[in-house]
Amino acid sequence: MTLILSTVIAAIVGLAFGSFLNVCVSRWPHDEGIVKPRSYCESCKRTLSWWENFPVLSWLVLRGRCRTCRAPIGWRHPVVELAVAGLWAYTVWQTLTSTEQQNFAALSYTAMLNAVAQMIFLWFLVALAALDAENLWLPDRLTLPGVLLGFLLSLAHPALDTYYISGGFAEWQHLTGVSFAYWFLGLVIPTGLILVIRYLYRVFRHRDGIGSGDVKLVAMLGGWLGVRVALLAFGIGVVTAALYGLLLYANPAMRGDGDSWLEEKVPFGTFLSIGGIVSCLWGVQIVAAYMSWAGVEG
Repeated sequence: MTLILSTVIAAIVGLAFGSFLNVCVSRWPHDEGIVKPRSYCESCKRTLSWWENFPVLSWLVLRGRCRTCRAPIGWRHPVVELAVAGLWAYTVWQTLTSTEQQNFAALSYTAMLNAVAQMIFLWFLVALAALDAENLWLPDRLTLPGVLLGFLLSLAHPALDTYYISGGFAEWQHLTGVSFAYWFLGLVIPTGLILVIRYLYRVFRHRDGIGSGDVKLVAMLGGWLGVRVALLAFGIGVVTAALYGLLLYANPAMRGDGDSWLEEKVPFGTFLSIGGIVSCLWGVQIVAAYMSWAGVEG
């Protein structure tokens, strides 16, 4: 199995898991099961035929509309499927090229575990980004298991040092033997920062500006990525959310029914998740480049 074939297979599997993720995003906010009932049109409730469930392809064939009632099928469906497919394909390609392997099945157990862990982490972040963008909701069923998985990965860290080759996880390479302590610091420092910001916002605005789900998401990012890379993810989230706020200010048509753009709710968890994805893939390189530019020793 060549490098290209391994990457293509990862993309195909990613499309399938992205399609499953769309089911979760559509049903979890309504407390529906993800196995039953079968997939259906959210508008006319018709059960979908088997060929209407192919990731991306069915959406294109149907031109983004239900074939019965012609209700639009949102862009979220192909975007989520392509996002998971692309991120998983990139993870496999990155892992194989970094370890000079051509076949994913030929990887060592630890290198494969690292790649699978990164794929799970990225799936979680895409899920949280989509849920917050669509429902302003970051469910505990994702954030809390995400924190726990980061903790379990830290326990396995001593055996994985040599193989942490991806952007964010490579942060742990510098801390042999202190992985649990670093997991704890990664959890506490970014989470403490967002809690302080949340408190100050409440003091000055007399209402909550950052939800508890955002706090748990930052804890999850810190536990997986480590202190420096998690702070980078947080910074990217803040900057992109601020840019989105400027768009709301400049374009009133994007706002809801509120009288002021300051009252518009922003899906901060979506932007934190985007920051987490960027930092997971390229975080260590970005931090190293910044520290080199600033003349700071790593």
